[in-house]
Amino acid sequence: MPELIMNGPAGRLEARYHHEPASDSPIALILHPHPQFGGTMNNQVVYNLYHIFAERGFSVLRFNFRGVGRSQGYWDGGPGELADAASALDWLQLVKPDAKSCWIAGVSFGTWIAMQLLMRRPEAEGFICVAPPSNLYDFSFLAPCPSSGLMINGDLDRVVPSNSVAELTAKLKTQRGIKIAHEVVPGANHFFEGKMDELNEHIGRYIEERMAAKETESSQKKKSLVAEEPVEELPEDAEDNEE
Repeated sequence: MPELIMNGPAGRLEARYHHEPASDSPIALILHPHPQFGGTMNNQVVYNLYHIFAERGFSVLRFNFRGVGRSQGYWDGGPGELADAASALDWLQLVKPDAKSCWIAGVSFGTWIAMQLLMRRPEAEGFICVAPPSNLYDFSFLAPCPSSGLMINGDLDRVVPSNSVAELTAKLKTQRGIKIAHEVVPGANHFFEGKMDELNEHIGRYIEERMAAKETESSQKKKSLVAEEPVEELPEDAEDNEE
């Protein structure tokens, strides 16, 4: 988990990066909760997301938004933080140009930034939104949502009511070709205190199922291409000569 300082739109960005040696390893970017309410890249949920992806063969990056920790700049209310996230994803893609897939994940405020970034980066094929503040921020820009992903929250969350996340998920499910899963962790609050294992299990299983489905689809496509390849037939005189 090497420390990393990247160049960002407002100066240096402090980060942590896990590198997988395989050139085509998938990549994941993790975005932390609201900076003005104590959110940092060392938030417990962010930390766990980072390791969930790393344990499944991803090269993973998490970083502090501008003005947090050793990152330079000042809180910008959203636009600047989105620019930070875009810059971080650019860095990750430069390091892993042959990545076979790209995921974006966020926690609370970080989900709002993550989904805006998702709309701007068509290469992102999966997302994880933990406790998305659908009652506090406008997610209507997801029209349509470009990728499938997971929305997950706790049923005792006093910051983000579970029904608001369910409503957001239901709206996104209406988009053609996109599958949005919604999981609720019983007994979990906004910070998933005492429920981290359950959260990790839901997220880890979802990622594994998506990656397995992708591998199956890729394998089927390869078999289909092989089956469709034309077989060259030797002319009759060539067959006679071989005899």
